Amino acid sequence: MDEYSVVLFHSASHAIRAEKVLLQVGIPNKMIPTPRQLSSDCGMALRFDRAEKDNVARTLAEHKVPINGIHAL
Repeated sequence: MDEYSVVLFHSASHAIRAEKVLLQVGIPNKMIPTPRQLSSDCGMALRFDRAEKDNVARTLAEHKVPINGIHAL
C-alpha cells in the first residue's frame, strides 16, 4: 500500500505555485481537497509520496513557497 503525505497551504495561490514548482523539479504530486481533520484554512492540498517529504520541504523552502505544514495521511 502506498503511503502519502500532504502539504497544507494558507491560500490556493500558494498551492498552485507549489504544484508547479514540484513538477518542474520532477516530484510527482496531486492536488486534492484539504482533509478537514488537518485544516480548514485553504481548501487545496498537495498529496505526494511520503518518501519524498524531505525533498518536498527543501524544494518549497528554496523556492520560497509558504506552507502551513506537511502531514502524513
